[in-house]
Formats: sequence, C-alpha cells, structure tokens
Amino acid sequence: MRSCYFGYQGLVDGGDNIKLAHWHSVTNIIQQGGTMIGSARCKAFTTREGRIAAAFNLVKKGITNLCVCGGDGSLTGANIFRSEWSGLLAELVEKGRITDTLAKQHGHLNIVGLVGSIDNDFCGTDMTIGADSALHRIMEIIDAIMTTAQSHQRTFVLEVMGRHCGYLALVSALASGADWLFIPEAPPKEGWEDRMCNRLESRTTGSRLNIIIIAEGAIDMNGKPITSTYVKDLVVKRLGYDTRLTVLGHVQRGGTPSAFDRTLSSRLGVEAVIALMEATPDTPACVIGLSGNQAVRLPLMECVEMTKLVQKCMNERRFDEAVKLRGGSFENNWNIYKLLAFQKPTNFTLAILNVGAPAAGMNSAVRSAVRLALIHGHKVYGVHDGFQGLAKGEMNWGNVAGWTGQGGSLLGTKRTLPEEHMENVVETIRKYKISALLVIGGFEGYEGVLQLFEARTHYEELCIPMCVVPATISNNVPGTDFSLGADTAVNSVMDCCDKIKQSASGTKSRVFVVETMGGYSGYLATTAGIATGADAVYIYEDPFNIHDLTTNVEHLTEKMKKDVQRGLVLRNEKCHEFYTTDFIHKLYSAEGKGIFDCRFNVLGHLQQGGAPSPFDRNFGTKLGVRAIQWLSQKLSENFRQDHVFANSSDTACVLGFSRKVISFIPVTELKAMTDFEHRMPKEQWWLKFRPILKMLAKYQISFCEYVPGEIEHVTRRSISIDSVF
Repeated sequence: MRSCYFGYQGLVDGGDNIKLAHWHSVTNIIQQGGTMIGSARCKAFTTREGRIAAAFNLVKKGITNLCVCGGDGSLTGANIFRSEWSGLLAELVEKGRITDTLAKQHGHLNIVGLVGSIDNDFCGTDMTIGADSALHRIMEIIDAIMTTAQSHQRTFVLEVMGRHCGYLALVSALASGADWLFIPEAPPKEGWEDRMCNRLESRTTGSRLNIIIIAEGAIDMNGKPITSTYVKDLVVKRLGYDTRLTVLGHVQRGGTPSAFDRTLSSRLGVEAVIALMEATPDTPACVIGLSGNQAVRLPLMECVEMTKLVQKCMNERRFDEAVKLRGGSFENNWNIYKLLAFQKPTNFTLAILNVGAPAAGMNSAVRSAVRLALIHGHKVYGVHDGFQGLAKGEMNWGNVAGWTGQGGSLLGTKRTLPEEHMENVVETIRKYKISALLVIGGFEGYEGVLQLFEARTHYEELCIPMCVVPATISNNVPGTDFSLGADTAVNSVMDCCDKIKQSASGTKSRVFVVETMGGYSGYLATTAGIATGADAVYIYEDPFNIHDLTTNVEHLTEKMKKDVQRGLVLRNEKCHEFYTTDFIHKLYSAEGKGIFDCRFNVLGHLQQGGAPSPFDRNFGTKLGVRAIQWLSQKLSENFRQDHVFANSSDTACVLGFSRKVISFIPVTELKAMTDFEHRMPKEQWWLKFRPILKMLAKYQISFCEYVPGEIEHVTRRSISIDSVF
C-alpha cells in the first residue's frame, strides 16, 4: 500500500509524493487532527494533461486501486479519472511512455471514496468524517461564551462555517438551545427582523443571555446574504442590547478528532480496503458511508448527483425541497428546532424522572421534553431522585433554560427500583393526578417501567402511558443500539487514554492497562479501544482464557521489540471474575520485563462526568421530543371521559433506535431479549467491531470474521429516513 501526499497534486507531480505506507508510518496518529499526508487543491488534475500525468505516475508505482478521501468535487474527479483510465493508458502507450504490456497489466482502476467534510453535506451518508469533531469545537466555544455571558444581560451572535450547508449551525443551535438560527437551506421570511427582535425581547424575562447562530452562507428569501455583522448591528439598534459577535472560522477544522470521528473513520477505512480487494472491472465506483450504525457501500455518482440537486434547488429558491434533500435527519432537526420555539396552554399532567446512574444528555432530553409537553398543552412535574423521590414541583419554560450543556442529572437520579416503594409511587401518581410517565435512564429505568407495567393488575393508577428514553454510559438497555451518555463517556475514556499515552512520551517503551466502566457490557471498552488504537480490549461478551492472554502479551512484546514504543490495553470492569486489572497488569509486567514496563489506571467515575458531547445533546433533544409526541398520542387514544386508562402492552415502551429506525418497543416484548443477571441485551450488535479491533492491532485474522457493508442505493426515499445524527 502507498500513500499519496498532497492529494491529486501528489498524483500529478509523482516522485516522492507517492510513498510506500507501512505499519509504523501510521502508528500513533489516530489522535492527531487534520491529515498527515497533506491535502491540496489541484487545477492540473481538472485537465486531461494532468490526469495523464497522474495515470503515468500510478502505473509506474504499480497502483490500480485508489481510495480517495474528500468532498463531492474530489470524488467526482476520481470517477472521471476512472472512466478515462483506459483512454489515458492508450495515450501513454501511443506516446511511448509506457509499454503495451504494462498497460494491459494495469488495465482497470478501482475507486473507493471516503467523504471527509466538516459540513456533513454529502447525500447518502448519515455523517461525514470530520463533522462531529467540528461540532465539538463549536460547542466548546459556545459553552465558554455562555459561562461569561450569564454574568451579564448580553446577546451573542456566533457565525459558524457552512457556506452552502447549514448542518453545523443547525445542530449546534439545537445542542445549545439557541434563540434564533440562520441557515442557507431555510431563509427567513419577509419581516424576520421584527420577529427575531420580538422573540429576543420576550426571552429577557428569566434569561440573562440570548444566542443567535448564523451559518456563513445564510441568505434571505431573495438570495441576499444575511451577514453576522448585520444581525449584530440590528440587535443593538432595535433593542439596545449589549451584543457581541464571534466568528469561529477555521478553529472548527482544527483540534483532536472526537471519539465518534475516530471510530467512524476506522470503520469506514477498513470497509474501503475490503471493498477495493473485492472489486472487479465491472464493479462501479462507490463511496463508503454510514447508514444508522452500519457501514454501507453507496454508488458514487448517485451520491454526487443527489448532492448537486440540493444546491440546484437552493439556486432555484425551492428551499423546502432543499431541506428534504439534505435528508430525514436534517429535516427533523430543523422541524424540532422550530417546534421548541413557542408555548401553549395546559391539558394532561406528565411526570419526568431520571433513573439509574447519571449520564450526559439526560438534561437535554428533560429540557426538550418539558418544552414540547408545554407546547402540547400539558402540565409537567419534575420528579426528584428517580422512583424513590416525590414530585419536585411543576416545571415551566424557564426552569430548563440552559440545560443542554449541563452534565449529570439536574433532576437527581437513583438506582432504586419501584417495587421497593410501590405504594409510595402509586400514591404520588394519585396525589398529583399524573397521566403519563417519562423515564430517562439506564437499565434500571427499563426494569422499573417493566415492574410498573406488571403491577397494573393491582393498581389502576399505573394504567397510564409510560416511555423509557435509554440513558446510560454502558449502552446496555435492550431495544436500542445507542443510549444517551455513551458517546460522551467514550470521549472521556479517549481523552484520558490520549493523556496517559502522552505521559510516556519521554519513556522508551511502556504499556498501559486501563480499566473502564460499563458493568458487564463491553460497548464502552470496545468503542474506546477503536478510538484510541488499543492493542487489546477485554470484555465479558468475548470470552478469553489464559492462553488468549499469553498470545496477546507475546504479540504486543513482538511489536514493542520493533517500532512501537507505547501499548494500550483496555479492560472492562466485569470482563472476568479472576483475570482482574491487577492480574493483567502483573502478567504484562512479568512477561514484558526487559522490553517494556507496565502501568495501570482505573478511570472510575470520571467516565460519568463532564459536559455532554454534541451528539448526546442533539440525540437527547430529539429523543425528548419523540417521547412527548408518542406520549401525547397515547394520552389522546386512551382518554376515557374524565381520566386516562392505558392497559395494553404498547402503552409502556422503550424508545429504541436501531439501524436508521426509531421505534417504541413494549417492555414486555423486550423481556425475552434481556439477560437480567448481567443487565444487558442477549445479543449485542456492536460485537462486529471486534474483528476491526484485531485488524488494527496487527493481528492476522481471517476476513471471514468481518461482515462487509451492503450496497445501498441513494434515492429520495432512502435519504428521507431520520438517522438521529
């Protein structure tokens, strides 16, 4: 395998720009931002002469497989290059630059694309490489601004990147609870200046700051640019507010990659190589994308044509269609942002509580749930300390202001199950006339609602709609592929491991054994293992014995003898009764003596702390909205004269996300799929990550263990599904 430096310019120039890539050349770069092999715009490649030069340089190096990471322009150029390949070689033969034999040996060029773009503007894939990291940079700055702005009555206007796509602005607005938003795909209607100022003015009561987020490509209905300077001056002139403008600029492109981007790019990179290995002359050029939680192969030109159609719609002022073509997730984000803007009078009474250990994103879900419940006309009670608590009191619009960026659980949470206090729970429901229950929590939340459902035969008060929003760093709630808080926890583990490895930069050879949380679920350890480039990850779901441990030690020892200076081993806290963190540390220390020394770290509860990641803020906001929409529907369906009576199994559900589908699954159906002893689902979808871990740790494994991505066509219907990103 070879690396081409400086993109297509490197292909055109050839020489030392095309270098042999080996294991050591990519060691310890997973935590570095940007691109280690450089990138450059290349005018020469847009000409046939430039592509002839590129073809000549590839043939000289014996290259017939090309993996291109870039945007739609780069990928379109790759497809043109592929379609012209035979003609380019024929021209090189005619000019005598290569022989006819050499041309026949390199008669076909295989192309696979990876989409690298912070704008997340490529149709077909749910997320592009780099978008999540850019959101992390934006949210770090917004959090810092909010801290200082809350000390004053102040308005902030933030300009983020997005010349043609408003994804970054839209998701950061949802994740921060911004008061006004400008994106290119949805220009404000005439008179927006008055509406915005009225909105900001109505927000001054009970709020000490206003945030306006604007994408750099924002326009009005006539296509005229709306600049951040104009918006800032408008607020000062109309309202007289102390207003500050912050243009984030290229800081959004920098910094260390997020855990999501590291995992995503690792998975897509492996899939790209396997796709190239499986390619034949008849295989069309494809892009490796993400569909829900699956890596998929997408026809390149279908993606490019759909992406160009978005811009065409915007140019022709068909903005509603442009929003739809951005995909179901983008459209739903936009609708939810608009939905959470205003308030209506009351109807039913809902209670919201957190159950289990704290998880980042809980507060985002509570905030959106409270506000949408108020919009639907419900009275909302916040319940203190889970099932054990009593009603904390009625919640209003202002109670949840600023909650999206707060970690932990502001309502308070406990692991106590309702069966221990069933009479008190029923009495509280009766006293406050609660008509529906929203439980945001982990395995205890799911198990608690199951207990409440099974107690309906004894207590009519429990015949109310109940919904569980999964929120736990362990990601062990049955019925869903992702739980709130897991992404933040993976980022916390990743940050710690980065610092731990960096601490040994002055030491020649050292191995770290790091213990993660997760109970019996190995999701946190496995995902963090991919994000940190771990050499081994021990989890309960993938049984191991002393022979496996010995093999791992010997494998790492051989790597440390050669060109690797630091090793990382992750161990889930309950992966084995006897092979403890201390035991594994001592084993590696003994077997590596003279080659490397060994240290161990138990990360503990820091994995539950910190500000939520952009993904968890957005995910929590959307799940809170979905939960209230479902509860409102069930309340209407099950209203009997003067009260609610909901006794069917489909009125007590877990809000689950699987592949690209959000569904409400009855807790009674999930019971058969649950390993209650170990508090997790009987089947874990993410175990297919394990072969990737071993491949990237330099183990020789059979490709039969790897499940390749499916081919998925890009149509208006396929992109209309909300993937929650």
